[in-house]
This record gives sequence, structure tokens and C-alpha cells, in this order.
Amino acid sequence: MYPDIEVYVKNKSEEEIVQWLEKALGTTEYQGKLQGGLQHYQVNHQGKGLPVMIMSAVVGKAWNSVWFDTPDTPWEDDISCAKQMAKELDTEIRCIRSGWDEDQDPDEWMKVFPDGSSEDILWKK
Repeated sequence: MYPDIEVYVKNKSEEEIVQWLEKALGTTEYQGKLQGGLQHYQVNHQGKGLPVMIMSAVVGKAWNSVWFDTPDTPWEDDISCAKQMAKELDTEIRCIRSGWDEDQDPDEWMKVFPDGSSEDILWKK
């Protein structure tokens, strides 16, 4: 289990992402704006409060960051989250290829497409 999950969603608004959170995980409440423009939400998923941060337009105008700041998500890793989001939001999702540590190149990413296919990429944000 990963300590957190972060994915980048292409061409979907914060509102569309929040609607997806509601449908996929449960009741979602806005908690306020944090430092740096992060929008903080709390998702009630199976009786647990999952903190979710959304940052709009983090890479150009096309990409929004969605960060689940908890190990208690329903996904095993970033890739499984990205696959579900890509399919259900019908858009490309990018995520780190595997759990990142000090010895890994932080630019090793994966593109995940709505049809379930994926492609490894080097992505310098």
C-alpha cells in the first residue's frame, strides 16, 4: 500500500473531478483553500475521511493534480487509481510509474488512456 496517491488529470475541471470523487468514492466536502492554491476536500469512503487535494493548471492549463494524502484509498497504487480515473472520466491520466524513492528518476511517468492502455514516458513537469 502506498502512503499516498497522486495523479494528473488532463482537460477536466475541478468540478468534474469532484463529481467523479462523489460517484467513485462517496460524499465529498470542500474543506477550504490551502497554501499555494491547493483546494482541500474530504471524501467519506467506507466510514473513513480521505483527504484529497486538487491543484488546477499545475502543468500548463491542461493538467490538474489530484493528491490523496492518505494510505487508506481503495487503490493499491497510483497506476490502479489512474486506470479507474481514465476510464470513468474518459481522459488521459498521468502518474508516477511506481512508488518513488531517492534512487529513482522522478521523471519516469506513465500515461494511462480511457481504453485501459498505457505508455511509459519521461515527463518533466
